[in-house]
Amino acid sequence: MSLVHINTLIAFTVSLTGLLMYRSHLMSALLCLEGMVLSLFILATLTILNTHFTLANMMPIILLVFAACEAAIGLALLVMVSNTYGTDYVQNLNLLQC
Repeated sequence: MSLVHINTLIAFTVSLTGLLMYRSHLMSALLCLEGMVLSLFILATLTILNTHFTLANMMPIILLVFAACEAAIGLALLVMVSNTYGTDYVQNLNLLQC
């Protein structure tokens, strides 16, 4: 494995660890998810370029489109929650309320 692959896997692992440990704020969880998706994008792009697999050239672009949609939905959710509750603490949200 090259050094770039190892660094990308370390970035994914750090983002996953951050998501599992610091999930009290919604903003930090969204940032960790974005880091995970972007490291997966880089890893998929490098793998396709190294293996010369031309049939899967669209996969990283589709992954990047899903990452943009996830970021937009996450930011909309963050704005809605912070306007409704005044904070982005995940533990303060009452999900059983209508």
